[in-house]
Amino acid sequence: MRRSFGRALIGPLALAAAMTAIPLVSAAPVAADSVVVGGFPIDVSQAPWTVALSSRDRFGGTRAGQFCGGVAIAPTAVLTAAHCLSEDVLGAPPNRVPDFRVIAGRTDLLSGEGQEIAVRDARINPGYDSATNAGDFAVLTLAKSLPQSAVIGMAGAGDPAYKAGTQALVSGWGDTTGKGAYAHRLYAAHVRVLPDDLCARAYPSGPDGTYRAGSMLCAGEAAGGPDACQGDSGGPLVAGGRLIGLVSWGSGCGRRGSPGVYTRVSEAVRTLEGASGGLKGAHGHS
Repeated sequence: MRRSFGRALIGPLALAAAMTAIPLVSAAPVAADSVVVGGFPIDVSQAPWTVALSSRDRFGGTRAGQFCGGVAIAPTAVLTAAHCLSEDVLGAPPNRVPDFRVIAGRTDLLSGEGQEIAVRDARINPGYDSATNAGDFAVLTLAKSLPQSAVIGMAGAGDPAYKAGTQALVSGWGDTTGKGAYAHRLYAAHVRVLPDDLCARAYPSGPDGTYRAGSMLCAGEAAGGPDACQGDSGGPLVAGGRLIGLVSWGSGCGRRGSPGVYTRVSEAVRTLEGASGGLKGAHGHS
């Protein structure tokens, strides 16, 4: 997987070029019924905080314009990956994408269930480092409120949900095979939080990124298996009923020795608490 695009679904022309230059094929076999590689279909009611980011103008209507995931952390606030809002992905700053929407309450992207809500404002973490992928989160402010039942709480520093070995669930509409087979319905996969030293050995430094335990965590299986993939970026990793991670980056999907890396949500909590009114960033839509 190309680090510069994380696990976002990049624009049609850029995607074609990337697939020509660097195959998006896993080095290890992956399950054919996967999501989130190695996963299973779920109804959005089982993870109602999972939302899709959409721009039909940019990505077409085949999958309702979905290109990244997100998670509702308040009725009018969605947390997603910072790299999802880059010009490499959107083709323009977020404020120049007039049909930028969040799709909530929808299992099948091609159905009419749920709602599509305009993004009123988009703020990128000022500490985001695209070279290492550290601090990969952004906050979207919605033009209309989601129900409180669709909101999930965030795990702060020291929460036992971050402990290595913890079972977690990742969900999204991304590539289900590691070979460009994008889902139009919601999938999820069970993964385990992995030790920081294992993650640091997997990603000491290189073209994919650099693992930094303070702002990242990794999850999956050391031997390969269930994992997030392209199109899942910004989606939730949940353990113990709390949000602990956002899909961020990795090398391939489901590969042995290359677990998925997630933004550590406790770092986002700390940054948001100290932001006093919001993060510096690209302004969105009215």
